Amino acid sequence: MIELLNIGSLLLGLAAWLLPFGVLLRPQTNPAIWIIFSFVACAIAIAFQIFYTQHVVQVEDWAALMDTMDAVAFATKSLLIVTIVLNICVWLVQRRRIIA
Repeated sequence: MIELLNIGSLLLGLAAWLLPFGVLLRPQTNPAIWIIFSFVACAIAIAFQIFYTQHVVQVEDWAALMDTMDAVAFATKSLLIVTIVLNICVWLVQRRRIIA
């Protein structure tokens, strides 16, 4: 069951990156909804990693914690930065479509 947290985190992180493109594929939809879903997927993905880290601490698997913490921190930073940049870019493109 705990292993599903990592898989869920990866899938939700991927969803956070793919959802902004829904605005580009369906230009008549409200971009705010897609952007909100993208940020929610990003937040849940990060929460899953926090829950997994909590489990590793509870079982006192310090070696696993030390081995994975740098990768988790890098993945979290990457997920946040890319999600924010993608959503800003998609919002700007959609805004330009509305004005034009």
